[in-house]
Amino acid sequence: MSFSRISRVFVLALVLFGAAIPAGFAQDTGKSPASLLEDLFGGKGKIRNDGDSPGNAVEQDGRRVPVSRGEMQLSFAPLVKATAPAVVNVYAARIVQQRQSPFSGDPFFEYFFGPGFGGQSRPRMEQSLGSGVIVDPSGLIVTNNHVIGNADEIKVALSDGEEFESKVVLRDERSDLAVLRINAKRDLKYLKLEDSDAVETGDLVLAIGNPFGVGQTVTSGIVSAVARSRIGVSDFGFFIQTDAAINPGNSGGALLSMSGRLIGINSAIFSRSGGSNGIGFAIPSNMVRAVIDQARGGADAFERPYLGATFDPVTPAIAESLGMQRPTGAIVKDVEPGSPAEKAGIRPGDVVMSIDGHAIEHPDALDYRLETAGPGKKVTLAMLSRGRKVAVDILLQQAPETVPAHESTISGSNPLSGAKVANISPRVLNRLNVHFRGDGVIITEIERGSPAMRVGFLPGDVLIRINGQDIGKVDDVKAVAESGGRSWSFVINRGGRVIQQYFRG
Repeated sequence: MSFSRISRVFVLALVLFGAAIPAGFAQDTGKSPASLLEDLFGGKGKIRNDGDSPGNAVEQDGRRVPVSRGEMQLSFAPLVKATAPAVVNVYAARIVQQRQSPFSGDPFFEYFFGPGFGGQSRPRMEQSLGSGVIVDPSGLIVTNNHVIGNADEIKVALSDGEEFESKVVLRDERSDLAVLRINAKRDLKYLKLEDSDAVETGDLVLAIGNPFGVGQTVTSGIVSAVARSRIGVSDFGFFIQTDAAINPGNSGGALLSMSGRLIGINSAIFSRSGGSNGIGFAIPSNMVRAVIDQARGGADAFERPYLGATFDPVTPAIAESLGMQRPTGAIVKDVEPGSPAEKAGIRPGDVVMSIDGHAIEHPDALDYRLETAGPGKKVTLAMLSRGRKVAVDILLQQAPETVPAHESTISGSNPLSGAKVANISPRVLNRLNVHFRGDGVIITEIERGSPAMRVGFLPGDVLIRINGQDIGKVDDVKAVAESGGRSWSFVINRGGRVIQQYFRG
């Protein structure tokens, strides 16, 4: 090994341990310490010496690399002091009826044996704990939807322990975000949102939350990946991945950039033990911003734009057949008649490659870009259509309600008791992320512990036929449910599959 190469290794070791470079060594090599560092970085870095930096520093792509013991001992404390007051604890409580017998409260058994069969139920309090972030000085708070669940009471505690009752302004199950409001009668410390599209793998981040209920905790790490999808924690598919330690109780907490701005809401972890394994996921701040904007506008549910088309991933086989170099984009599977997509000339087989210059790697990325754009905005889709590259401008709109929803909850002694049903329209289908054509009535919600839940009905199920009778509107379901009976047959569409179910009372 040449002397020059040995000297470079020695200098690098000194830098990593934060030691100063001896002046004599620099004289032996004939180069200054700054020149040696520049050589070590392949000549790509720039050397600068400013008044705020001890000694020389290497700048790589506009960022400095620490080169002295003093720089290695820098602290996150000032950043934490400035941001921690905007991160809160969220306590949610719900009263549930605990049955003394599995038969108590069951409409089937009460129908035959009378009310109260199986004993009286006793109330029990269920509690959950999570975190939240103040995003407006007036007291607007963002957290995860799963933190508040179906709570009857939600309290928010500031970092100094002061508690407030809160009310739900908006909640969205698909993105797992909820917006709360508290009235502190004063301006509160809050976090500004950063453009999450500017976040890159390798960026330093801080996570602030209340893991395991031990109190406000700060952890540090880096962004280990962006645009993560299909992780199985919610319908949302465009997460920021971080190795900052995130544990139960961190949900709803803040993921911060080094500028002290919010880049994500911590939402989930990948773990086999329940503890942090160094893989956490946060909802990007641009999605958070879209939800907050609609909450400020008075919405109580997040409205997604309506395109009127369904998409599939581009597989290697599809990419090869279309002459694409690699499998990327979202291929159009189906286009609804009269939809904005059809009016724009989009056809099955077209491939969306980008939206407003943002590359689309898969359908989840497409959904994310549409959701963050929101209704009322015009977007440009770069597409591959019949072997040609084309650009399509579309004005995003709200899904139309072609017929009134007439949402109603079914009651009585029948398997559908506790199910909320609605007439089918593009707006209802868009809200539930269900793709269906034809006649029927859709289940929008299921009450916990209800007969409908126990027999296995799910939100999004489309009721096509009940007891041999075709179902076309909510009134049809009500009429069949009120007719009663001990034997029930159902034909439902669940995710595109037709299922037949039978029940006997």
